[in-house]
Amino acid sequence: MFDIVSETAIREGRATDAYFLRTEEALDHADRNPHVVTEVTADQFPTGEFEVLAGLKDAAHLLSGLPVDVHALREGTHFDGGPVMRIEGPYRPFARYETSILGFLSYASAVATAARETKAASPDKPILSFGARHIHPASTAALERSALIGGVDGFSHVAAGETLGREAGGTMPHALVICFGKGHQEEAWRAFDEGVGPDVPRVALVDTYSDEVDEALRAAETIPDLESVRLDTTSSRRGDFRAIAREVRWELDANGHEDVGIFASGGLTPETIEHLYDVVDGFGVGSHVSNADPVDFALDIVEVDGELAAKRGKLSGTKQVYRTPDGGHHVALEGGEAEGEPLLEPLIEDGEIVREFDIDAAAERCREDAARVGGD
Repeated sequence: MFDIVSETAIREGRATDAYFLRTEEALDHADRNPHVVTEVTADQFPTGEFEVLAGLKDAAHLLSGLPVDVHALREGTHFDGGPVMRIEGPYRPFARYETSILGFLSYASAVATAARETKAASPDKPILSFGARHIHPASTAALERSALIGGVDGFSHVAAGETLGREAGGTMPHALVICFGKGHQEEAWRAFDEGVGPDVPRVALVDTYSDEVDEALRAAETIPDLESVRLDTTSSRRGDFRAIAREVRWELDANGHEDVGIFASGGLTPETIEHLYDVVDGFGVGSHVSNADPVDFALDIVEVDGELAAKRGKLSGTKQVYRTPDGGHHVALEGGEAEGEPLLEPLIEDGEIVREFDIDAAAERCREDAARVGGD
């Protein structure tokens, strides 16, 4: 048995912190079920650092069917302070879902934000998500969906692809080359070329045993239609990765392989991508995206039975957030005067979801909104 919380447990509200069940018992004992407005926020006021909202699809499906109205930003929207979601209705039916709602939004938004950072460093060259090995297998579809919203061009995890209706990408690991032994790299590359389907890109890993230039040239001579060579050199052996990539590019060109591209992977960050950008044709990014620190969302009651309410350090009252004409993010009380486009829009009305959740539309929204707020 794997240590996986079931979908049934999530839907029944048992994927929660125990004190919410205690809250239910106390409210039932007191025969109290107030009408509340709650808001999900990370920061109360703008900080100047935008993040990208994701994970809304799962949160919406968890709340569907309950006697609540929900407003939220759209997935892919950049936010900087104020609420990203508002839930209004009797408190008792949704109290136990707080833990799961925050979990759905926190990790997904962190991944989307990190993916946006990597894509900003490589706007015109492909970025693939290679980080599934860093997280629990049960979470891989959430990882890859959020990474796509943030702007990556594809991912490697097969089951996540099956869940999302996308084709996973990938070619060969070092393990394939090692299975044929040192000095027999050509046999490994040839077996790959002859064994995999014609729709698989011909990309050869060229840093297993020998110098990257040596293996790149040998691979180019072995596979007739080689698309790219992949550099995944271990950091302890890497030295100046940019210099290695430049040398590989030079020697491929000098030996008549100008059409063979270079794909880089292994511990890449937006900074290293920018450093390599002009000499590399594509990037595989793992831990920077998959290991992103979760956005520290909280869900707080801000009104009870029509009266303002909030814990210390939180802002009372129902709010709206706006994209201002200059690309800023503004937080104001709902119904007050504010200049800009309101971002909290209906998500659930009387328990029914009133939106669709399209990954490509969210990714396009992320790209457009990044430009609006001053991102790349």
